[in-house]
Amino acid sequence: MFRYAPPGWTLSSAREAARQENLEFEETHLELICALHEFFARQGEDTAINLLKLHDALEEKFHYKGGLKFLYSIMPGGPVAQGCRLAGLKPPAGASDPSYGSVS
Repeated sequence: MFRYAPPGWTLSSAREAARQENLEFEETHLELICALHEFFARQGEDTAINLLKLHDALEEKFHYKGGLKFLYSIMPGGPVAQGCRLAGLKPPAGASDPSYGSVS
């Protein structure tokens, strides 16, 4: 089910990370996590993640739900920075910049 997940990542680890960030873990969080896993896996281990491309990919993937506005509603710490923490991924450089998916 989680074929793109990084080694060592588990659903229970994501739930625990969400709890630590005061998020009520829902299916929509898992959908974002899986999207992040796939994006990172397709980029390859040795490739630096292009933050703008990631942001655009998330906007496109979740457009039917409201895009980034929706993602910020479920990840108030930013869909990239907070989402990566739940996904067990290292946030890309610049992810703490509020204009690129983080407000924390």
